[in-house]
Amino acid sequence: MPIKTQSDLPVKEILENENIFVMDEFRAVHQDIRPLQICILNLMPLKEETELQLLRALSNTPLQVDVSFMHMSSHVSQNTSLNHLNKFYKSFEELKDNSYDGLIITGAPVEQLKFEQVDYWEELCKIMDWSQENVTSTLHICWGAQAALYHYYGLEKELLPQKLFGVYEHKVSNRRIPLVRGFDDYFMAPHSRHTTVSAKAIHARPELKVLAESEEAGVFLAIAEEGKKIFVMGHPEYDRVTLQNEYERDLKKGLAIQMPKNYFPEDDPSKRPHLQWRSHSNNLYSNWLNYYVYQATPYEL
Repeated sequence: MPIKTQSDLPVKEILENENIFVMDEFRAVHQDIRPLQICILNLMPLKEETELQLLRALSNTPLQVDVSFMHMSSHVSQNTSLNHLNKFYKSFEELKDNSYDGLIITGAPVEQLKFEQVDYWEELCKIMDWSQENVTSTLHICWGAQAALYHYYGLEKELLPQKLFGVYEHKVSNRRIPLVRGFDDYFMAPHSRHTTVSAKAIHARPELKVLAESEEAGVFLAIAEEGKKIFVMGHPEYDRVTLQNEYERDLKKGLAIQMPKNYFPEDDPSKRPHLQWRSHSNNLYSNWLNYYVYQATPYEL
């Protein structure tokens, strides 16, 4: 699938070197088709890393996708240059008059705070409410999924005894739903979080349909309103070394971090981690784009 970005987006060269078809604005406007309009609300501190991960994940269907990036006006990013934000990101105020085929709300490293203590919580609630009328389908990831479950259904997150950190096995529990079409019965996916929303609380809500979960990691994938809202509790978009980088970072800080589970061969951090989740991640994003965005969105936004 061609991913359309600004021609000078820094991660564009990396994607092209991986043989991912990235189309610049000039070529896109000369094609007689309407690309899918996808907005990514990037709440992660290392924004360029997340851009690369998500653009990779969106690159596996024959659909053309036009990606826009949104940032929070009520939060000052400490880990991404102001120049990068000004050049490639727009605020909600600048984008709120648009409609989008799909919206992705990423995770954020604020899970140990109460939702109302997050400095951009009020703005995020406005964006989620806006998405109800202006977005065909929204994909919520990790803390973004917890935030949405709290905002829409009042489900509280719970602090875990220790960080859920590693790659865990999940079982598909509702194979009839197109979002998990092509999945194996069991699949692996990464998690990196200090909080959870209990599986019991999610199953108790009739509006929510659980599609995959883990005995160790809890609910991984849930859907509501026929796919208008999708909740991914882990990080299937993570690269091979993302958990390794987080582990090494926390060790350098002197934090009490356990080794990521089911990640390093023989639990040896000197060995290259196995990539065990990429095919199902690609499948998840392809199914989302195909069944819940492309086939559901109107031609005229």
